[in-house]
Amino acid sequence: MSDIKRSVRIAGHRTSIALEAEFWAALKDIAEAERLSLNALIARIDAERLPAEGNLSRAVRLYVLEHFRKRR
Repeated sequence: MSDIKRSVRIAGHRTSIALEAEFWAALKDIAEAERLSLNALIARIDAERLPAEGNLSRAVRLYVLEHFRKRR
């Protein structure tokens, strides 16, 4: 499984995130369900992440995992 790197704009600056295709698809589904753009959702994850969550890519993966755990 290889990562897909995409650029996003957060707080007025561009950054890149590398995630597996499955995480990008899940993140897109979450954003659509919450009526947010992908950038807006990623910006929210970035603003709410804890230092222990590490870099943004890891924080996004943890957010997606937690989102689907809560749905069970």
